[in-house]
Amino acid sequence: MSYNADLTRRALIQSTVALPAAAAAAPASAPPPDQTRLLSPVAADSGSAFPFIDQLAGAVPYPLSFLDGRFHSIDAWRDETRPAVLHALGPQPAPVLPNPEIVDRRDMGAYIREKVVFSTTANFRVPAYVLIPKNVRTPAPAIVDLHSHGGMFIFGKEKILDLEPSHPAMLEYHKVNYEGRPTATALVRRGYVVITIDAFPFGERRIIMDDDLKYGYERSKYSLDDVTRLNNRCRTRESTLAKSLAYAGHTWPGITAWDDMRTVDYLITRPEVDPRRIGCLGVSFGGWRSLFLSGLDSRIAAGCVSGFMSTVRPMIRRHMDTHSFVHFVPTLHRLLDLPDVVSLRCPKPLLVQQCRRDGLFPLQGMEESAEKIAAIYKKAGAQERFTPRFHDLPHILNVAMQDEAFAWFDRHLKP
Repeated sequence: MSYNADLTRRALIQSTVALPAAAAAAPASAPPPDQTRLLSPVAADSGSAFPFIDQLAGAVPYPLSFLDGRFHSIDAWRDETRPAVLHALGPQPAPVLPNPEIVDRRDMGAYIREKVVFSTTANFRVPAYVLIPKNVRTPAPAIVDLHSHGGMFIFGKEKILDLEPSHPAMLEYHKVNYEGRPTATALVRRGYVVITIDAFPFGERRIIMDDDLKYGYERSKYSLDDVTRLNNRCRTRESTLAKSLAYAGHTWPGITAWDDMRTVDYLITRPEVDPRRIGCLGVSFGGWRSLFLSGLDSRIAAGCVSGFMSTVRPMIRRHMDTHSFVHFVPTLHRLLDLPDVVSLRCPKPLLVQQCRRDGLFPLQGMEESAEKIAAIYKKAGAQERFTPRFHDLPHILNVAMQDEAFAWFDRHLKP
């Protein structure tokens, strides 16, 4: 063991004697006092940490925004920026063949409903519904319909589908979130091929804890009380899932985004689908999914984002606890804001629907996001292809908003 030869026993004693009188007089067991700190309310989800976090956020200039002065070509910007977003989402799984299996096929009168299982990665076989309209010319336009979160894990793809009959829990969900008209069923009746999958970990991909095995796997047998009980259990596993995936070297939003893009891989193999006329739609978490799918996948000819659009900095103070762990992409916002991500689809058509009384987002952030997307599309010379719409409503995708979106899809996806 090495030591400082000059620090002799006598020097150590002398240095102790030289301590300030107040310190020397303090009882040996008393800790030093805390540093002086002025305490005042900050009205923030992060409490007293908010001023520090706010300073960190304010220092980030979004260097990969198309509005940065160094970007002039929208194509060059996209080529540089999309890989950065994909990198932030985590590992990029190698493409795999979908190898679909149709496990159920039913004639629903106006359309055919298939339940399909297909591969999105080497690890995942994903359940989906494919709805095929009758009496339309094929190949037809198609929509990737992306289900919401809504704190409901027990069901996924069923949130936007009328199974005729639907589970009682879904009837209430449809009423609250879609004004009683689930979008996938409405779209197929309008002449679109529609696909909707279970995002991870929702529906048939939900988390089941050991203590809950007694309830079984078949959800049609669950009572409303069972759904509430099991759903609450799933909700408590969100942070566990995010942390576990981090240790596995992955991210929850990354898995979600890749599954959605691989859904397009499968969709374009369907003979009923025109690969040049594919749109995507979603509200809330479905809107987040549509935001990323629209921005990252060039095969999306028309993208509609409902109920999930804001600049992120105004959200930090009071809109963190209103959102799921799945909405947070590590390090992304050192480079880009959410309006930048969806604008990676520019100059292709984009519809953004927002509700002015949406409690999940600050109105300032929603308005700023529409302004930023408009500025990007204008800089690219494509301002007529961005359609922002505000509705004086709380968080919802009601029938009027659906009709607005469906008519917009008709203009861009139908001859």
